[in-house]
Amino acid sequence: MRHLSPKYLLLSGLLIICSLLKAQNKPVEYLALSARHVSPGNRSYYIDPAKGNDSNSGTTPAKSWKTFKGINRLILSASDNVMVLSPGEFHETMAIVAHGTKEKPVTIKFAPGKYDFFPDGAFKTQLQISNTNDVPYGLKAIALMVDSSRFVNVTGSSALVNLRGKMIESYINHSSNIKLSGLSFDYHRPTVSEFKITELTENHADAVVNHDSEFSIKDSILNWIGEGWHYQPDSYWQQYDPATRMLERLDIPQQNLKYVALTPHLVRIFFKQNPGFQKGMIYQNRDVTRDCAGVFIQKSNNIGLDHIRIYFMHGMGVVSQFSKNLRFTNVSVKAQAGRTCATWADILHFSGCSGKIEVAGSYLSGANDDAINVHGTFLKITEKLSATQVKVKFMHDQTYGFDAFSTGDSIGLVHPASLLTYQNNKLLKVQKLNDKEFLLNLSKPLPEDLQTGDVVENTTATPEVWIHHNTIEKIPTRGILVTTRRKVLIENNIINRTHNSAIMISDDASSWYESGAVKDVSIQNNTFFECGGPVIGVLPENKVASASAVHTGIKITGNKVILKDAQFINASSTSGIRISGNKITPVGAVKDIDKLISLKNCKDIKIYNNQVK
Repeated sequence: MRHLSPKYLLLSGLLIICSLLKAQNKPVEYLALSARHVSPGNRSYYIDPAKGNDSNSGTTPAKSWKTFKGINRLILSASDNVMVLSPGEFHETMAIVAHGTKEKPVTIKFAPGKYDFFPDGAFKTQLQISNTNDVPYGLKAIALMVDSSRFVNVTGSSALVNLRGKMIESYINHSSNIKLSGLSFDYHRPTVSEFKITELTENHADAVVNHDSEFSIKDSILNWIGEGWHYQPDSYWQQYDPATRMLERLDIPQQNLKYVALTPHLVRIFFKQNPGFQKGMIYQNRDVTRDCAGVFIQKSNNIGLDHIRIYFMHGMGVVSQFSKNLRFTNVSVKAQAGRTCATWADILHFSGCSGKIEVAGSYLSGANDDAINVHGTFLKITEKLSATQVKVKFMHDQTYGFDAFSTGDSIGLVHPASLLTYQNNKLLKVQKLNDKEFLLNLSKPLPEDLQTGDVVENTTATPEVWIHHNTIEKIPTRGILVTTRRKVLIENNIINRTHNSAIMISDDASSWYESGAVKDVSIQNNTFFECGGPVIGVLPENKVASASAVHTGIKITGNKVILKDAQFINASSTSGIRISGNKITPVGAVKDIDKLISLKNCKDIKIYNNQVK
């Protein structure tokens, strides 16, 4: 794991930050690391929101604390245990700093029940989060935080963390060997609103609004109301078909619609022309401002999520950013009964990670974007300052602000048009100029053909990926996106009816700037049921074809595929493709697998022992 500079430690190690606790009209203190007391270790601490008192010692159940304030004043030590004895309301963050050991970890345990977390007195901070940075300098409230810690287990079988406003559900920062297990997460008022069309005529539709989707109507305009937020819907909607369990995006302009409330949960929508409503369908709507994440894991190592249930996340889902060795097992992302949306955007998003990523035995559903996305980030060269120094810049307005490089990282210089790496180099020094620009000092002289506009990939921040034994469904876009140069194994998954491709391997230096080229990908023994076409796409976004391929080493073997349209595989600018042992049920009377595969500018291709029936 990389060295953690003291400037990144909790609250910079210098300040005491206070939030106003409106419920009790008292300040909530979040102490700097240097101001916390060190627990002697091998002690138990108790919190009971029903019977506790913060003036107690907190060291026995009879003398438990009422809030998290007592535990937030400590640095927990080896074999310490924190027991939350009963559910209740919390108006402050559980801000854990703990130094356990492998043999004697620190344990945080929640008793069964519902825990309401309110943002009013929560710890709030600025966070620059990949792919979700519309409000880069806004303060993000946090429910559970593990910061500058090691060897901590947070458990809670049948414990529900219930968010009472926009919050990051869990934040793991600059920590190692942290495991969350058994907990469930939800929102009291999800930030995605829903209604179902029950009647449809030529000039109106009747919609039953979900009981969790509070709203008001004024001057025939619908206004969604949440806890600490409200908005009027725009044209971005999703349509869920309960019969087929398929989810897709729709454009439903609001300018010519008039809403009238017939009962507290029944709305009539008047129109001159139906904008796209269908009887029996469920419609989801959200504010598209990217201002948060569900779970945020940053610059941490050896992090595990096990038997976690997520009923709703606001923002970009579980975002792991520049972290190493991540293992997510038996994670269930599924909307509560009566709702159809479980996450505001992606489900699992990995940006600039390293080591090994494993996603196993999980159920991922009900998203507003992709189920899994693994990528790096290209930064553009804006100036060559010397033979060994360049200035680079983040290019997408949703992805910037975080530290994309560290001293000692290996990098690749890439032509954006061909997406081919033309030099490998190493960083001797990194200087962050501002939230978008860096100065990079390199160990080797830059090549003569370097041009302003070329891009840089951090090749150290590229993970090995193993995605296996998962079920992915109710996805409006792609099931799995992956671009990493290290080994990728996608096996024994069931992917049902994604609106677009089940698996997409891209690489682009002109839109989202999500890097990079793949070298060794095995897609084997999966079941793909009626996914959008192509079911598997290997489609780098290069603008020019070259003698060398962008992607190499793609093996697609032993998969069971039931098509809903004509294309199984579409690949371009790729070499070393092996397609064998797949069993494909096509649409219509197609019997030749060549008609189900499209290859452009590809070479070294072997297709054999496949069955089309």
